[in-house]
Amino acid sequence: MDGPEQTEVSMTTPLQPVTEDWRRALAIVAHPDDLEFGAAAAIARWTDQGKQVVYCLVTSGEAGIDGMPPPQAREVREQEQRASAALVGVDTVEFLGLPDGVLEYGVALRRELAAVVRRHRPEIVVTNNFRATWDGADTLNQADHIAVGRATLDAVRDAGNRWIFPEQLTGGVEPWGGVRQVWAASSPRSAHGVDTTDTFTRGVASLLAHEAYLTGLGDGSFDAEEFLESGARPVGTRLGVRYGTSFEVFHFDLW
Repeated sequence: MDGPEQTEVSMTTPLQPVTEDWRRALAIVAHPDDLEFGAAAAIARWTDQGKQVVYCLVTSGEAGIDGMPPPQAREVREQEQRASAALVGVDTVEFLGLPDGVLEYGVALRRELAAVVRRHRPEIVVTNNFRATWDGADTLNQADHIAVGRATLDAVRDAGNRWIFPEQLTGGVEPWGGVRQVWAASSPRSAHGVDTTDTFTRGVASLLAHEAYLTGLGDGSFDAEEFLESGARPVGTRLGVRYGTSFEVFHFDLW
């Protein structure tokens, strides 16, 4: 990937609104809570519009709570993710069960994600920032986020090619080349965004639903609303509204 200094978008540049003329979206991220650290309020906006959004969690976040053994953490974090998703209008949450913390970009991960895209046939795919940093400078991203985001881009293209992973095309499953765009939330290269002013509080509630995970963060003083507002307010300013979520947009409807 190019270094962030080569294509970084200024954090004061106005954002263009994302398109909302679609009906089905698929959100693919590495861990429970990944969507809630910024994108959940946007998802609440879209489900309020009657759009269908499905969540796919590549892992169950079982390595994410230092004081809780992975088998227990897996169960707890899956429960919390389902409850969190329900708060923003998402009732389909899938867990692929891949190992937390050691995901690798490659053909195996592309295969898993292509199958999910073919099964749900979305028009829009949402993932997390997969750039090396969160700020285009020195706040490092996490390895699982990078692997999943990169594999998601390739899997979307793979899903439309019947000669890639053809073993998946059984039982009525067909190739799916109908993904128009992939959106990477909170990327430092974001040039687009969406107004989340009306759904910001539901985004906060969805993050708070990850109670066990948040309790284990730092010294226990983490303030979910303050954290989300610190990101949503500057994005909102770039959109001309109070709160917003930013996205780096990748186009697939120009094939």
